[in-house]
Amino acid sequence: MSSPRIEVHEDATALAAAVAGELLLRLVDAQVDGGIPQIALTGGGIAQDVHRELARLGPDSEVDWARVEVWWGDERFVAPDSPERNALDARAAFLSVVGVPDAQVHEMPSTASAGSAEEGAAAYSQAVREHGSGAFEVVMLGVGPDGHVASLFPGHPALEVADRIATAVTDSPKPPPERITLTLGALNRARSVWFLVSGSAKADAVARALGGTGEGGVAADVHDVPAVGVTGQDETIWFLDRASASAL
Repeated sequence: MSSPRIEVHEDATALAAAVAGELLLRLVDAQVDGGIPQIALTGGGIAQDVHRELARLGPDSEVDWARVEVWWGDERFVAPDSPERNALDARAAFLSVVGVPDAQVHEMPSTASAGSAEEGAAAYSQAVREHGSGAFEVVMLGVGPDGHVASLFPGHPALEVADRIATAVTDSPKPPPERITLTLGALNRARSVWFLVSGSAKADAVARALGGTGEGGVAADVHDVPAVGVTGQDETIWFLDRASASAL
């Protein structure tokens, strides 16, 4: 596992531009080596900024978007047209613009395609087994003010799931209550893990994750700060703006 690298950018705009540019380079490099890169997207405000940068830069890049597979780290188990779906913004703002084929966009199930979050998690696990390459090229993750990543929250039983690729969360402390998330084991099967964090509300969580300490100076545990439980096989990068890095 890799030690984290920290990049601090002036603001959210500069952060999003850096992430988008780096992702395009990684995709090109993977394709030059003959691979079909598989990436996992995240949701949230900074992710939306990244999507818009990718839509701006992606069409003129050297990336062959017909040779990219897209997944998600987590998703809200709601109706497919709900504005709470992470996939809606990604499709409209980025994926449809650059032309990733629909068959290569692997959304997590919604209430229209699965009878329950548990069924949806099982279906997504099977999809990763059938269409995945065994390792994500890049997994992008936001970080909550409580240190959560994907839909893996502090103290939640989903942190203990070790025998599945994806698992259901039916009592999320953050609405909506029903979600599907990749497990820690699945997230850790990534060559590169990128944390995308913006805003002063996240500063304490960033400091706890990167400083390695939790409450009272005790070493941070994944059950208290889930972000410490995800590390890339080759690299881990924290893309921060000045506000989110202010407590480091």
